[in-house]
Amino acid sequence: MLINNLNIKNFTKKKNKTSKKNKIGQFLKSILSDKNQIILSLSEDYKDSYTKKLLKKLKKFRLINLIGMGGSILGAKAINSFMRSKVKINFIDEYHHRLNKKNLNKNLNLIISKSGNTLETIANSNNLSKKSKNILITENKNNYLMKFAKKLKAEIIHHNNFIGGRYSVLSEVGMLPAELMKLSPKKLRRLNNLVSNHKFLNLVIENVSMMLSHIEKKNMNSVILNYDKDSNDLFLWYQQLVAESLGKKGKGVLPIISSMPKDNHSVMQYYLDGPKNYFFTFFFVKEKNSQKINNTQILDSHFFLKNKNLNDICYSQFVATQKVFKKKKIPFRSFHIENRNEKILGELFTFFILETILLGKMINVNPFDQPAVEFIKKETKKKLVKI
Repeated sequence: MLINNLNIKNFTKKKNKTSKKNKIGQFLKSILSDKNQIILSLSEDYKDSYTKKLLKKLKKFRLINLIGMGGSILGAKAINSFMRSKVKINFIDEYHHRLNKKNLNKNLNLIISKSGNTLETIANSNNLSKKSKNILITENKNNYLMKFAKKLKAEIIHHNNFIGGRYSVLSEVGMLPAELMKLSPKKLRRLNNLVSNHKFLNLVIENVSMMLSHIEKKNMNSVILNYDKDSNDLFLWYQQLVAESLGKKGKGVLPIISSMPKDNHSVMQYYLDGPKNYFFTFFFVKEKNSQKINNTQILDSHFFLKNKNLNDICYSQFVATQKVFKKKKIPFRSFHIENRNEKILGELFTFFILETILLGKMINVNPFDQPAVEFIKKETKKKLVKI
C-alpha cells in the first residue's frame, strides 16, 4: 500500500477472525473520535505551549544542548537523524556527557522532563551556566525542574499533563526541537490527512490483527531489520513506545533492532534457522544520491556490481532476504520509503502510535502507564540517601 511515498506490505495474510478485526476497528474509531490529548497532538489542531516570538529568539543560537531521558529526548533524536538535520544539536542522555563551556552566550540548553523529577536529567543539568540560554519543558507542577528554572531565571514551557513521554514526539517536546531544526510541525502532524484514508486505517487494523495473532502464540519478539542507519534513532523511539506501553501483566512485545545488512554476518543465521518465536519488520529508505560503484575497480567475477550504487546493492539485499524469509515461512512485514521527508516521518509516527495503543487495548493492558519502573526509582533514592 502506498501513502505519500510510504509503501507498507503487511504480514502474509492468514485467516483472521472477522470479529477480531471488527473489534480492533471499533477501538480505532473510538480512539480517533475521543480526541484525547495524545491523539490531538498527531493533528494540525494541536496548540503548542511555546510562542512564535520565543521560537524566533531561540533560532539564533549556534549550539543546542538537549538534555532528557526516554520519551523526552528519543523523539527529537529520531527526527534529527531521519531528516539529517544540519543544525548542531548535542543530545545528552548519558551520565558521561560533558557540556560545551565555550561561547556560553551562544549556547541553548533545552531541558525536558515531564515529571520534572527525572534523576538523570537533574544530574546532567546540574552544571548549567546562567550565561547560556536555558529553556525547561516540564509539567506545571511543584517539581524539581520548576524550582531549578526559577533559580536559573530560565524560561519554562509547560509539558502537556495528559501526554506521557513516549507519546510526546508530536507535542511541544518534539516539535520545539523540530522547529529549531527548521522543520515544519504542520507537515509532521499527519492525522488530519490520514483519518479519511481508508487504506491507511485498514492497514493499521490488519497489522494489529496479525501482530495479535503472533502474541497469542507467545511469539513476543519483534525484530526490526533496519536497512537505513539514519532510522536507528526512530526505532529506538519505537522500541520504548512498544516495550513500555505493552510490557505489563506478563504480556507485551519486545522490539529488537537489527542493523542491516551488517547483521547478515552475525545474527541472521539465528533468525533463519533458530527458534521460531519471532516476527519481523523490514525497513528500507530509497536514496537519490547514493555513492556509485567505480566500474574500473571491479573485477570481472563481480560484473553484476557495475553501474550500481550502494543503495541499489542494499535494496537487492533487502528484497532477497524477504524472498528467503517467505520461502522459510518466517512472518514479516515490510516498509519501503520512497522519499525522506517530514510527511513520511509524520505518517510513521502516527502509524506506530495508533498500532501500539490498539495492541494495548486488545491484550487488555493500559498502554499509557509504566508502573513497574517506579520501583527502581524508589530503590535508587533509598540507596543514594544511605551513601
